[in-house]
Amino acid sequence: MRLLFLTVACSGLLFMSACANDNNNAIDDGNDTLNNLHPDEELSNQDHTSDNEKDYRLGYVRFKKEQLDQNAEDDRMITVDRKKMADIITRTILRNKGFDEVATLVTSDTVLIAYDKADDREAQQAADIAKQTAVAVMPSFYKVYVSDNKILINDIHSLHNSSVANPDYKNTIESIITEMKKSPQGIDQNKKMPSDGENE
Repeated sequence: MRLLFLTVACSGLLFMSACANDNNNAIDDGNDTLNNLHPDEELSNQDHTSDNEKDYRLGYVRFKKEQLDQNAEDDRMITVDRKKMADIITRTILRNKGFDEVATLVTSDTVLIAYDKADDREAQQAADIAKQTAVAVMPSFYKVYVSDNKILINDIHSLHNSSVANPDYKNTIESIITEMKKSPQGIDQNKKMPSDGENE
């Protein structure tokens, strides 16, 4: 009987202490909300999320100024996943009628798009679709060049393993841009005139 009483008493104490912790957590939740939503912690927690779940999650970040190390923020670089951006641009262009093949190369400040279009797709209209797709996806400081010259698809492909840290590829990029400028560059939405590849 005494053993039963001790077991029930210990269980009761454990239960009450658990409830007290839950109440304390409920009280603290209002104060710790920002900590629970700290982007660095969220990013590390996402490692356990499947790719399919990540595709459907919303992007959300919230900071208070005092949470940021201002010195580190001054040195923080904004990065772009160039391969993902090239993939998004290429797939989006191919969703439009009149495009048979598209190659996209994204560097640190330039997007090069070469495509094979159907004969019934007007050159200026195709250039406009290709350019505006890239402009919609990329940060505004990127320069976008497009071309319906099918030969340039292979030229772009030749750079697919290059690195932006390797200066040797710059001459090839400049050569491709020179060739691309011979093709229509799409309508500049700001001026409603044919563009030279520069985003303004």
